[in-house]
Parts: sequence; structure tokens; C-alpha cells
Amino acid sequence: MAVVLLMAAAISTFSTLTLRHALLERLDEQVVQASQRAASKRHLTLDQSDGGTDRKAARKSAAKSDPQAGSPSSSGDPQGATAPPSAPADTTAPRVPPGLDAPGQSAGTLTLVRTADGRSRFGGYIDPSGNYCTLPEETQAILLGLAPAAAPVTVSVGSLGEYRVLVSTDEVTGDTVVTGLSMAADNALIGHQLAVEAVMALVGAVIAVVLGSVMVHRSLVPLGRVASTARRVARLQLRSGDVRIAERVTPCDLVSSPEVGQVGGALNTLLDHVEEALAARQRSETQVRQFVADASHELRTPLASIRGYTELIARQGADADLPQEAMRALARVHSESVRMTALVEDLLLLAQLDAGRELAHDEVDLVGVVLDTVEDARAAGPDHLWEIDLAVLDPEGEDGSEPDFDTDPPLVAGDEARLRQVLVNLLANARVHTPAGTRVVTRLERRGGSLVLTVADDGPGIDPAVRERLFERFARGDSSRERRTGSTGLGMSIALAIVTSHGGSLTVDSVREPGEGHGTTFTITLPTAPGS
Repeated sequence: MAVVLLMAAAISTFSTLTLRHALLERLDEQVVQASQRAASKRHLTLDQSDGGTDRKAARKSAAKSDPQAGSPSSSGDPQGATAPPSAPADTTAPRVPPGLDAPGQSAGTLTLVRTADGRSRFGGYIDPSGNYCTLPEETQAILLGLAPAAAPVTVSVGSLGEYRVLVSTDEVTGDTVVTGLSMAADNALIGHQLAVEAVMALVGAVIAVVLGSVMVHRSLVPLGRVASTARRVARLQLRSGDVRIAERVTPCDLVSSPEVGQVGGALNTLLDHVEEALAARQRSETQVRQFVADASHELRTPLASIRGYTELIARQGADADLPQEAMRALARVHSESVRMTALVEDLLLLAQLDAGRELAHDEVDLVGVVLDTVEDARAAGPDHLWEIDLAVLDPEGEDGSEPDFDTDPPLVAGDEARLRQVLVNLLANARVHTPAGTRVVTRLERRGGSLVLTVADDGPGIDPAVRERLFERFARGDSSRERRTGSTGLGMSIALAIVTSHGGSLTVDSVREPGEGHGTTFTITLPTAPGS
């Protein structure tokens, strides 16, 4: 719209200036012609009045016989300023300057004559109705202040408006003659054209906006579909699993316009590359998982043999009185085989969960799981403060009344052994990674259609760098501490995989900044069993 308005303004300015120039040239020609007609009429009147005598003598004689002949307000008929001979004398009619009554003089013409001696002047104009009127004194003063010139000039003559006037000197009499034509008609024409151009510019701008909006909207519809395709791809879960991207820009959009075709083609190429990369990643992950599963399965048998033989030697060594160094080495081998067996079992479990192996889906009473695991944790870490908050068993009343107690246990559908393993891992983390005297609260509550299990401690918290990769496999915090505790770094990833396989979620919230408190809270959300 701005471009259209600027173009319209430029065209309007150019056309208006051109029209004004043409009108001024035409008006100047008309002024010159009016001046010539007036001069011819004055000379003819002079010849008829004095019969060819000297102009100066006739003027002097007329001045002696009638002292008021040169006054603009005189009611007499001065030389060259008479009404037609057939017209009766009218003492109230304005004095008509010589030449203003020449044939062909149009409405809006003015004439002002000042005698050569400067003693007399005659001024008048023809109004729009065709009547002769006397020029006001202030208007005559303005016009007489102009110097003779070869071309007309524009003058504002007070209440009469703008005039195009020509100031000349009569070659016969030596009088100063001012002839002018009103510019009112030309100015009105220019104003009318400006109004028409302004209306046309506004109408054109509105039409341009409407048509431009329609055209832009139609041209952007294919681009909008390309953007929708990109948004649908952005919502896809591409983190893991066998992912295929079926979204593509349609062929009709690719040929809709060159620009959309380039963008859509680039997007399709990008999606092809991403799909190939995802397929390669999936193949690699599948191979790794298969290797881990196979290796874990194959390692179980030799590890079981190692443990069995070390136990057998240990029992026989007591009778055979083996050296203490041999017994310590044998105990070390046994403990490492146990640790290795636990690692293999964890890897095998992760491989099974990655492969989508379904766990048992029995009804599990989480209250019993919480009581058992917290009791075991209290036995393993007596230097910690272990608390249980079974808010799920609290009665829920309305309006402060005492409702009937709900005796139905909080049940979830899942594998009790695996859920117990998750809680054991969380409690073990709270015991191992917090100092003695730390308070650990295990809370079970109901929120809507889910059971929420939280394990919160007031320990030092988790470092932000470790928290970001806490659920990654083999993720460890302090390496020296991990070596002391013998952690494999698989506990949290196993817990997350088990909870996810039950349709739940596992999150962590930890505060370590000074002045804001500290502590760590793990939150497990599980859907309740149907009917519970």
C-alpha cells in the first residue's frame, strides 16, 4: 500500500505540475490577447473622439472643460472610457476603463490605465456575472506597484484572488496599462484534479491491498503446508527406537512456485538424511544391545562356575589349612565374581527392557513394598534416619466431616520384584551418597488416578553436572566414591527403564545452592491398577 501511495503521489505531482504549466501558458496567451484587444479598442476610441488630433492636446482640453474627468469616481464619460453611444447615460454605473469593454473580453478580466502624466487612472474588472465593477483603491495600488514586464506575472489582488497580469506601456499614448485575467477557474480545475487523484490513489491502494493480500495468501498457502510438515516432524519422538519419518512435502506443493519448491525440496532432502541417520543409529543400537544381551547371557555360566569353585575351595581350604594369603585372594576372587554377576544381571535386564520384553503385570501392593524396602535400608544404614509417610492410607473427608476409612490397598499393575528393585536402588543411593545422620523420608500418596512414591533426603544434593546425566548408563558422580562403593552406574538407568515399562515416570529434583536449602527428591508416578 505504501508503494502504491508513493507511486500515486509521484504521478499526481507530475501530472498536476504539467497541467498547471499548460494552464499558465494558455492563460498568458489569453492575457496577451486581452491586452491587445483593449489597446485596439482604446486606439479606435481615441481616433473617433479627436478626429486624428494630438492625443496630449485632446487630454489637456478635456481636463480644462471637465476637471473631474480623470477621477475614477467621476460619473462623466472620460476619453476612451465611454459606454456604447446607443446606451442612455447612467450616473450610478461604474466607470469602465478604456479597453475593458472591447469585444471578446471575458468574465474575470481586469484593466487598469494610468495616464502618462500620472494624474488620472481608470480601473475596473468584469465579475463572474458579466457586470462591470470598479477596482478597489487597495487593488489599484497593488497593481500600479508592478513594473512593466514582457511576460505576465501572478499577483494576489486582495479579495479578488489571484490574477495573471501583464503590465505594459501604450506605444501611442504612453499610458501605463495593466491587463489581467482571473486564475480562479484554473485553480479550481487544479484543485478538482488533485481531489480526483487523491480519491483514485486511495481506491487504488485499497484495491492493491485487497488483491495483494489475496495473492500473497494464495502464494503462501503451499509454504504454510510446508511449515506444517516441519512442525509435525518436530513433534516426533526421535530419541530412541526404530523411528521412520513418513512426513514429506507433497509433489503439488513442490511445483506450486519456485521458492516453495526450493524450500520443500530442501526439507524433503533433510528428512531423507535424518531418516537414514536414524536407521543407521537404530541398527547400531540393535547390534550393541544384541551383543550386550548375548555377552551377558554367556557370562552368566562361567561366573556361576567361578563362584561355585571359589566357595568349594573356601570350604575345603578351611580343612586343608591353606595359607592366609591364599584365603584372602580366594575371598577377593569370590567378591569380584559376585560383583561381576550383579553387573551382568543388570546388563541383561537392560537388554531385555530395550528389546521390549514385557514384565509381569500382577497387582502389587505398594504399601508392603515400601515397608519391606525401608526396613531393609534401615538395617543396612543404621546411621541414617529413615521415615515412612503413608499418606495414601489417610482418610479423605469433605467439609471437615469424618468419612469412612477406605480399606482398599493402593495397587498398581506390574512386576513386584522389579518395582521393589527400583525402590531399593533409590534408598541405596540415599544411603551411600549422603553423610551419616541424613534424614530420608519415603512417602506414598494418591494423586488423581496415579500413585506417587517419593524418596526425599536432606543431604548435600546432587551436582548439576551430574544431575543432567543421572539417568544415563554408567553415569557416575565422584569416581573415587564410586570405586569405594563399587557402583556400576547402571542403577538409575535400570530404575528409569523399569518405571517407564510400567507406564510411569521417574524424575529427580535436587537443590545444592547455598542459602536455598539442600537435598534430593526422587518422584515415581505409577498408574493405579484398574478398579483400585
